[in-house]
Amino acid sequence: MTPAVPTGVSVRSMRQEDWPDVRDIFQEGIDTGHATFESAAPDWDRFDTSRLSRHRLVAEIAQGRIVGWAAVSPVSARPVYSGVVEHSVYVASTARRLGIGKALLEALIKSTERQGIWTVQASVFPENEASLKLHQAHGFSIVGHRQRIARMTHGPLNGQWRDTLLIERRSPSI
Repeated sequence: MTPAVPTGVSVRSMRQEDWPDVRDIFQEGIDTGHATFESAAPDWDRFDTSRLSRHRLVAEIAQGRIVGWAAVSPVSARPVYSGVVEHSVYVASTARRLGIGKALLEALIKSTERQGIWTVQASVFPENEASLKLHQAHGFSIVGHRQRIARMTHGPLNGQWRDTLLIERRSPSI
């Protein structure tokens, strides 16, 4: 069994001063055309107000260099959905295949479960096989396939209709 956090990697709470690195990693993922329908990373204020502060994480390696981040957003303001969130995990291209996504996702699952969140979900492009594999290894299931849900407005697939897979993980302990 591999360790939860790879040697030399630490996962901690995100701070506002981390934003420039987080934003750059976010934009790098956006630019691939396989991470999100977003066309540009938001500014700090928009990011800050749309993500739950208790569940924002960064992964660091040597000398405190940030190489990934994870965060969650509520799916609804309705109280009955208070335990359901949508999440994001992004890893810098220079740090992929090093276990960074695994470390972030495991820490995010622990963080959300400690706070009574029972469902973590996301929409993933079917072509993003690495993300699907990571999530399925951590108990996420594909619960839906949304065909031609939206048209890309940027990147290498600009103008093309895209499908997404709805994935979710239900906490077994809540």
